[in-house]
Amino acid sequence: MSGDGEGGYQGYQGLDRLALDRIGQAEAFDAIGDRYDEAFPHKDGQLASGGWLASALPAGSRVLDVGCGTGEPTARQLAEAGHRVVGIDISPGMLKIARDNVPDAEFHRMDLADLRPGGSRGPGSPGHLGTFDGVVAFFSLLMLPRAEIPHALRTLWGLLRPEGLMVLSMVEADVDDFTIPFLGNTIRVSGYLRDELRQVVGDAGFEVIAEESHAYAPASTDVPPEIQLFLHCRRRA
Repeated sequence: MSGDGEGGYQGYQGLDRLALDRIGQAEAFDAIGDRYDEAFPHKDGQLASGGWLASALPAGSRVLDVGCGTGEPTARQLAEAGHRVVGIDISPGMLKIARDNVPDAEFHRMDLADLRPGGSRGPGSPGHLGTFDGVVAFFSLLMLPRAEIPHALRTLWGLLRPEGLMVLSMVEADVDDFTIPFLGNTIRVSGYLRDELRQVVGDAGFEVIAEESHAYAPASTDVPPEIQLFLHCRRRA
C-alpha cells in the first residue's frame, strides 16, 4: 500500500470521518493526572523500547511522542539522549505536567486524528508539525476504536522520513472500543492479539524488526494485570 497520492489522501480523510468525540477520554486523564505514573511505576518495557529508539536514531533526531501523557519516562528519556522531542496529547492536565517534567521538549494539545503528514496543509496550519526521524506511540493507539487504528498508523507513516523508526506498544487483548474502569474513571480501549497487531502494522507500511512482550501488574488494584506488546518498526518506502 502506498502512502502517496490518492490512496494516502483517502486514508487521512478516513481518519477524519471515523474520529470520535474523545472529550470524555481527555477529561478522564485530566482527572487522573500524575496518579497514572503512581499506578504504573515500573515501565521496564517502555524504557527498553525507548532506549532502543534513542540509540538507533542519529544524534539530534526529531521524535514525535504520540500520547505523551506526563512526559515520563519517554519524552524525558529521549530528550536526555539529545533528541528533539515533540509530544502531543488530548489531555491539557497531562500536558501541564509534561511541560514541568520535560522543559526541553515541545508539547501540543492535539488529537492523533488532527495530525497531517508532511506539508499537506502547509507549515503553521492546524495539524502540521513537520516530519520526524522517529515516532513513539506507547499505549496511545489503544485509545482508538479498531476502525481508526489503520488510518492512524498510515498518518504516522506519512509523518516519518523514509526508513524512519517507530516504536509502539499495545495491551494484548481481543477487544474493540471496550469500556473499562480505570483509576476511578471510565475509558474506552481497543486491543489485538499479537499476530493480528503485527498484520495491522505491516499493512500500514511498516516492517516489524523486533518484538517484545512483558507481563505487567499495575500498582492499582482496579487495573487488572496485562500483557504488554512492544513493536520496533521501520517505515517502508
